[in-house]
Amino acid sequence: MDAQELKSKTPDQLKDQLVALKKEAFNLRFQAATGQLENTARMRVVRRDVARVKTILNQKAAEAAASN
Repeated sequence: MDAQELKSKTPDQLKDQLVALKKEAFNLRFQAATGQLENTARMRVVRRDVARVKTILNQKAAEAAASN
């Protein structure tokens, strides 16, 4: 997912997506610990997606605070 997609979403949608990504990251860590993880690159992608979502959420919060 790219930042343009995320910027068009509402904060509630972003929070839902963040929860889903964190669950996926947890599951991937669990699979890695038990030796069942096949696609190790997915961990990196999910971690970066989490960072992207958090960044956009913080930007939206800063814009909301600045406009008030």
